[in-house]
Amino acid sequence: MSGNPTTEVLFENVRVFNKTDELSGPTHVLVKGNVIETISASPLSVDRSANVVQINGNGRTLMPGLIDAHAHIMFAAIPLALAMTADVGYIHQVAGKAAEHTLMRGFTAIRDLGGPSFGLKRAIDDGIVSGPRIFPSGAFISQTSGHGDFRMLAELPRDPSAPLSYTERIRSSAIADGVDQVLLRTREQLMQGASQVKLMAGGGVASNYDSLDVTQYNQEEIRAAVGAAEDWGTYVTVHAYTPRAIQRAIAAGVKCIDHGQLADESTARLMAEKGIWWSLQPFLDDEDAVPFPEGSANRKKQLQMTSGTDNAYKLAIQYKIKTAWGTDALFDARLTARQGKQLAKMTRWYTPAQVLKMATADNAELLAMSGPRNPYPGKLGVVGEGALADLLLVDGDPLANLRLIEDPDRSLVVIMKDGKIYKNLLPAKSK
Repeated sequence: MSGNPTTEVLFENVRVFNKTDELSGPTHVLVKGNVIETISASPLSVDRSANVVQINGNGRTLMPGLIDAHAHIMFAAIPLALAMTADVGYIHQVAGKAAEHTLMRGFTAIRDLGGPSFGLKRAIDDGIVSGPRIFPSGAFISQTSGHGDFRMLAELPRDPSAPLSYTERIRSSAIADGVDQVLLRTREQLMQGASQVKLMAGGGVASNYDSLDVTQYNQEEIRAAVGAAEDWGTYVTVHAYTPRAIQRAIAAGVKCIDHGQLADESTARLMAEKGIWWSLQPFLDDEDAVPFPEGSANRKKQLQMTSGTDNAYKLAIQYKIKTAWGTDALFDARLTARQGKQLAKMTRWYTPAQVLKMATADNAELLAMSGPRNPYPGKLGVVGEGALADLLLVDGDPLANLRLIEDPDRSLVVIMKDGKIYKNLLPAKSK
């Protein structure tokens, strides 16, 4: 579904959520082109000669589009075995459908932290397919044996003259060892249009060769990526769970930690002192957990990691760390479809207003850290004059019932991205 060519949209009689713990009184919001032009407590007149759609909200909630700060759009809805072996054209087709579904769940922007999403991003931006704004990292950069090394043991030792592994050839991962290789792979992602760079700095759950305690990349290697990114005006984020991996990355100049479920108090204090972003995901041993076989090494690592989630959020709150929210949904269409449910479960630690602020204004602030590499210059995550018009009209009050976000088919009656209406369940009056 593509957005319509309307040049103006007037939302009448809506209550606006905009970063605070209360909705506004009756408000009228005029969108011209792709930006919010006027917000008024008084009714607004429109140019009858223009192509204007008037939407009477009847007291419904108008809020910014949601943002997922840790996504993998290329691999969200495809099983791992297919992602590692299928024709890349098939992978892109599955990702295109996943992108459309993501937008129709109300997620108008994502920070993609690993995968060959540059082509999909361009297709979305050109209006060929529907989907969210994508802030791409390109291939995640991993050391040999790291969280991004998906080669079979039979492929070792590596022969410099041999073809790259499949995941490297389709540009989902980039294996780099030593400062020179890290610089090369980082610059390749920037050349392709990365808005930020993603490095694997520690062990992971889904990977087969590295326990969670493993620290990856030495400080000089990480610093090389940081320097290359800074030369392009942007930043590096790292996959890391443990205090050692997090602290090494921070010492090397990394500005954002993704995951960090096993962080301790001294690490949290360091993050607060340095102004580091903590991009956390609500990983629990629940219905949203990736179903690894019981007793497997991956399952044991998963249980170890999820056991730290409650403490991680406690530390983030205690030390007032800049915290982002994301899903990191991978390899399972069913889990990916629960994006809104994973946001709603954040009320385990935060109020609904804090959750919505995190998934809109706070996540938008993190996206803006890409500076001149930001592919969508303009203000995101707020309902404000001059901001980009990524908007949701919710049938109800999400501050009173955040679970409305879990049912986007019913609750999201209007979805707008970049000033274009992609969904409208209300009678629209054009003038």
